Amino acid sequence: MRLAAPYLVFIGDAKDALAAKTGQGIVDWRRDWCLGQLRLPACVANLGLPDMTIAEAAARGAKTLVIGVVNPGGVLPAHWAPVLVEALQRGLDVASGLHTRLGDVEAVRAAAERHGRRLIDVRLSNMRFATGKGVKRAGRRLLTVGTDCAVGKKYAALAIERALRKRGVHADFRATGQTGILIAGAGVAVDAVPADFIAGVAEALTPAAAPDHWDIVEGQGSLFHPSFAGVSLGLLHGAQPDAFVVCHEPTRATMRNVATPMPSVSAVIDLTRSLGRLTNPDVRCVGVAVNTAALEEADARRQLEACAQELSLPATDPLRFGVAPIIERLGQAFGL
Repeated sequence: MRLAAPYLVFIGDAKDALAAKTGQGIVDWRRDWCLGQLRLPACVANLGLPDMTIAEAAARGAKTLVIGVVNPGGVLPAHWAPVLVEALQRGLDVASGLHTRLGDVEAVRAAAERHGRRLIDVRLSNMRFATGKGVKRAGRRLLTVGTDCAVGKKYAALAIERALRKRGVHADFRATGQTGILIAGAGVAVDAVPADFIAGVAEALTPAAAPDHWDIVEGQGSLFHPSFAGVSLGLLHGAQPDAFVVCHEPTRATMRNVATPMPSVSAVIDLTRSLGRLTNPDVRCVGVAVNTAALEEADARRQLEACAQELSLPATDPLRFGVAPIIERLGQAFGL
């Protein structure tokens, strides 16, 4: 699944910034792919992009209208359909991470067929995947794993990819969720893959490569989360990571949307090593990415220092303080 850039990011009538988090993620990491934003009159969110009509964006070379909104149930509101139809009429593809299939909206499906444009449901893939084989393959891989869902695994992976590239290392971010796909322009949303094939998808996303090439794989869920541990395990076995980074949010008492207590970072390290050795006996942890957004800076720094001392690993907040300590440890471990 590949998307054509540049994008016109459609955030509809998003009621707040959180509702436009998919669009914000694209802007945060692929600003150069974004020509502008399209907002309806009731929209409260603002991505900081120039406001554009579809006609203006098409005239400036936009290739894809990307729906940058999340909402309860992942539905596509009926009053958005004319916007999508106009984009298709003006020669743009339409990409969505919602649960509603774009082709299930009759007017949108007909416009795409009439104008020869693509409807890209990034959660869904028409590709066929094999089951995982566990065969060792060339190249290097790093996987972000979590103590919980929504702790910053995607952002940590993107920050590591960017830092490696600045260092001159051949590295690619491998997206496994809908927002990651819109940021990367390619990938597979593993939450829409039958369980038997998750490891196979991870193998396909991270094929054999040059010995010095790094695939930075976006993690999903947590091995400790009662809802999503199966997805996390499939990614771990299929990605065969040489290295992993644990992502953690330190202020939570229980895991997201369940009553299960949060696991410790050390417990996640131990379980990831134990289970990861099935497909890569040499898997190792190279750092901890701590989401300190809920903490004042002084408290954040104390939290990171305590974590680093307890685990004898670099600990940092990728967005607040960068990932240099993790990159340094990765370099020491693998000769970068």
